[in-house]
Amino acid sequence: MPFSKLGLSDPLLRAIAEAGYSTPSPIQLQAIPAVLKGHDLLAAAQTGTGKTAGFALPILHRLSLKAYGNHRPIRVLILTPTRELAAQVGESVSKYGAHLHPRLKTEVVFGGVKINPQMMRLRGGVDVLVATPGRLLDLVNQNAVKLDKVETLVLDEADRMLDMGFIRDIRKLIALLPKKRQNLLFSATFSEDIRKLTTGLLVNPVKIEVAARNTAAEMVEQIAFLCNKANKTELLCHLIKTNNWQQVLVFTSTKHGANRLTEKLNKFDIKAAAIHGNKSQGARTGALAGFKAGEIRVLVATDVAARGIDIALLPHVVNFELPRSPADYVHRIGRTGRAGEAGQAVSLVSHDEYSALRLIEKLIGAAIKREQIAGFEASEVAPPAPPEAPRAQRPGSNAKRSPKPSGNQTTIKHRPGRAV
Repeated sequence: MPFSKLGLSDPLLRAIAEAGYSTPSPIQLQAIPAVLKGHDLLAAAQTGTGKTAGFALPILHRLSLKAYGNHRPIRVLILTPTRELAAQVGESVSKYGAHLHPRLKTEVVFGGVKINPQMMRLRGGVDVLVATPGRLLDLVNQNAVKLDKVETLVLDEADRMLDMGFIRDIRKLIALLPKKRQNLLFSATFSEDIRKLTTGLLVNPVKIEVAARNTAAEMVEQIAFLCNKANKTELLCHLIKTNNWQQVLVFTSTKHGANRLTEKLNKFDIKAAAIHGNKSQGARTGALAGFKAGEIRVLVATDVAARGIDIALLPHVVNFELPRSPADYVHRIGRTGRAGEAGQAVSLVSHDEYSALRLIEKLIGAAIKREQIAGFEASEVAPPAPPEAPRAQRPGSNAKRSPKPSGNQTTIKHRPGRAV
């Protein structure tokens, strides 16, 4: 079904066409009609599924039916866990609404930058406000925003906001909103905390789950290279240079570890930059822009900073260290294998991480192929992979092939349509 059959206005269809999209992704196909009808929504959607367009397009359609002229109360509030995701969502909303008349005003506010310029931009009123919870509460406390006219609340990546400790801030903000409103909640997983949050928040919601709960991202080939912890940096450099990887997102567990690895990669003549919470917003924005433009070959990130990184056709994700939470592994590898393209998720696993690897396999319900590379073998004996482990291919140079199903392979079948 094309977008033209979903009930969106011509200006929105024009913006979609200019973005190069014609067929809705599965979540868009289900979410857009539900939001247009005014229903509350509870959606389980991983990154790369096109969920931003799934709520932005119908929201813009509904807003455009009733313009407020010069008086612009905040009618849509979109809460996100990180600055990067807030900026990305704001950019998407502005892009999709480019041809609406009168044009709707969108603003993005987040911490890490001066608050006064944000207060000045909000004085004229905005139709759509995208915000991180902490900074929005700061603005509320300074009487810079009023939320009493909000018609639609969107909680994007709600599970991550709860993981980051925003539950109190979210509840404080919800208490400031009108009782009667539309609520849209998007989460990669339906954890017990998410279920508690939805109680009393959503009213008879339409429930959408576009992938099985906690499954690994579609179109992603996964492989674990067993090695000694001391050899991880050299092994990463070997993989990048031998396979001629030109765009690699690498995850580390700590900010200090991200800085240290970035320095070592640059010493090996591999252009790298780090992105984490201690970096200024300007440095984070510059690193991400350089990575997207191909000026930076490796972007080293922590889990929190990487939320909201949206790069089409990103071919390689590397877990330099396995995450503390198995669910974070799913979030990480969801950065590749997007828009119908194949991707590779490589994990460098030392002996102390074998138990974490098993927990990840238990969560995703499939085995991850273990391999070793000559010269970088693990000195400790590794536990065998679970029975019927899928056969994984050694990472290639710029492979775009789709992995072939075999046994318990973690690849999920390709779904038609390109995610916006």
